[in-house]
Amino acid sequence: MAILFFAIHYLAYSHILKYLHVKPQTQIYLKYFLILNYLGIIGYLLSRYFLHVPSTLYFIFSLSIGVGFILLMSIILYELLHVIQKNIPIDKRKRAFFKRSSDIGFLSLGVAYLGSGIYEGAKTPILNHVDVTQNRLKKPIKIAQISDMHIGGLIDKDFVAKSVSQINRQEVDLVVITGDLTDDSISSLKEAVDELANLKSRLGTFYIVGNHEYFHGIEATIAYLKTLNITVLENSSVKLDDFYICGVYDIFGHRYGSYIPDIDKAMSNIPQDAPTLLLAHQPRFLSALANHKPSLILSGHTHGGQIWPFGHLVKLMQPYLKGLHGIGENRHIYVNSGIGFWGPPMRLGSRAEITILNWS
Repeated sequence: MAILFFAIHYLAYSHILKYLHVKPQTQIYLKYFLILNYLGIIGYLLSRYFLHVPSTLYFIFSLSIGVGFILLMSIILYELLHVIQKNIPIDKRKRAFFKRSSDIGFLSLGVAYLGSGIYEGAKTPILNHVDVTQNRLKKPIKIAQISDMHIGGLIDKDFVAKSVSQINRQEVDLVVITGDLTDDSISSLKEAVDELANLKSRLGTFYIVGNHEYFHGIEATIAYLKTLNITVLENSSVKLDDFYICGVYDIFGHRYGSYIPDIDKAMSNIPQDAPTLLLAHQPRFLSALANHKPSLILSGHTHGGQIWPFGHLVKLMQPYLKGLHGIGENRHIYVNSGIGFWGPPMRLGSRAEITILNWS
């Protein structure tokens, strides 16, 4: 990742900064900004995996990742503008004016984009109410789903406690956590994770791992979640009322070499026609269902794209980006946009959410 962002910063300097119609002193300031931003990215990577730094410094480091994303889009956009400018049939004086004006607008747009992303990322997660009508259950079930909280860094005990309070006010039947709950070793996150023990629902809280748990000690994370009276679904199922809930490990387990998802094992004790709720972290697990036909699948992982327009890249890897989708006769998948964030504390075009599903 460090090499990728170095390339982005170098291209931003060599393809944009050197050709901006701004004062020489401004160019120097922008050059120093690029250098400092890249050092911030290095700081982010170090503090993410090796060091613990004050939250204010971590926030600044995190924003460096967001600026890196903006620089990548800027390179593409600037090259397109350059092609347009070269082909405009006007004299040199007007062309220079157009270039200077577009450069000022270009820089202003970048600042506005960054500010908007930070503003949207700081908003409290919305409660997104979704009706899933299948006429499969004797009595409708009210489910609270959270996903991709990424506890660690800027997602702390206070954030988790407020999220738990939001959920508890909904008086749901069931709470599900569909992966990427933590982003550090569980030993350093216990104070924040402990808040999840305060979740209240009639049928309890159920959890599956996402891909990020594999990076920070998946075995210890699973073991600790179980001490909080949270049911961890490990290619397993549980009967609740007149339906079954089952969950699988994440598909990253194939690369990890263990904790590999097994849908056959997860649904082995479920009657073929029984209403079934499947928890699978990534929407693309749909391709691994084979002949199994769960009634409702709850996923996350995509963050709804998190920062526009990167959702278009996510779509290349995942069949669905966010929201409710039909996947067969009277069958659905819901992809949660995530309650937290990964990388920069930014969102644009994808609001953080707690989903309240009314399944019937």
